[in-house]
Amino acid sequence: MTSHRANRVAEEIKREVTQMLRDEIKDPRVGFVTVTGVEVTPDIRYAKVFISVLGPEEKKSESLEALEKAKGFVRSELGKRMRLRYTPEISFKFDTSIEYGAKIMKLLEGVKGTESTHE
Repeated sequence: MTSHRANRVAEEIKREVTQMLRDEIKDPRVGFVTVTGVEVTPDIRYAKVFISVLGPEEKKSESLEALEKAKGFVRSELGKRMRLRYTPEISFKFDTSIEYGAKIMKLLEGVKGTESTHE
């Protein structure tokens, strides 16, 4: 169970990291990256930043590599901006829910198509 404070911190991290990606992280490998969510542990020591990357698998890997390289900068900036006693360790993870949703929709379309041929 996450606390109200952890939820607030997660939303603030999402807002700040999104802003950093848009305005401050200039690595060309960071392409069309979107922060889709953040999970923070109840003690606010660790944060998983979920990202979605537009493009082929190679681009996704490059973007994650660039974000891993920028992790120290991101954590340092979060510490300055959020004024927390302890700045959480950040890890970036792919959010596969968009691809998963598209796959399910494609499967449903296929099922719908086979139903109409059996009528």
